[in-house]
Amino acid sequence: MATGRPSVPAHEWVSFDDPDEDRTWVFDITFLSSSWTCIYGRGCRGVLTDPAPELMQGCCSYGAHFVDDDDVRRVEKAAESLGDEDWQFRRRAMRKGITRTTKRGETVTRLVDGACIFLNRPGFRNGPGCALHHAALSTGRRPLDLKPEVCWQLPLRREDRVDDDGHVTSTVGQWERRHWGPGGQEFAWWCTEERHAFVGTKPVYEELADELAEMTGKKVQRALAAYLEDRRRGARTPLPHPAVRRRG
Repeated sequence: MATGRPSVPAHEWVSFDDPDEDRTWVFDITFLSSSWTCIYGRGCRGVLTDPAPELMQGCCSYGAHFVDDDDVRRVEKAAESLGDEDWQFRRRAMRKGITRTTKRGETVTRLVDGACIFLNRPGFRNGPGCALHHAALSTGRRPLDLKPEVCWQLPLRREDRVDDDGHVTSTVGQWERRHWGPGGQEFAWWCTEERHAFVGTKPVYEELADELAEMTGKKVQRALAAYLEDRRRGARTPLPHPAVRRRG
């Protein structure tokens, strides 16, 4: 492993090669080692232009953008498993569907009263929050198996770059305002930039281990976790450059 790519001020990065693919992984270990945690329902101010913790919309105000048809089908199947007790807007979704198409041709979740159709609002008998997330936890499933891909990945973000020779560089870091497009700069608050969300009891790479494994594969996730555990124990040994190893 070798450190590098200081593309974000005051962040440290680590990179290593994938054991099974022609790919280099680059991780923002400043964020992954931090105490960030989702504080939905515990002071999250949402992503509107003014703080609105009382709405309890979290980052669900604009709906989810699906990454592909498989993502849509998986979420549609999950939605069919929900009952009225799970999902405030189930009957509306059964009439109109869960998706809509934007002017740019993107498939996104339908909105109801200014937020995602899957978001149960304050006052709903089973409490506010993502119906898919609640249903997963109540039935012993992982939220990432039911929710749209972009939703379960937040606040992580993976970006792939393919070189001319086909080599892939995959960067995993925190989701930032700029990733939302121009509107992200108008948010009154964004959790990865605010100290209020850095109150977790476990580092991100532990708390989001399942999500990281889904994004990178289990081998890479385990290698990353082992490296970061070594750092925590103070047993980090610098990796010599490959050219030095060859000479040795």
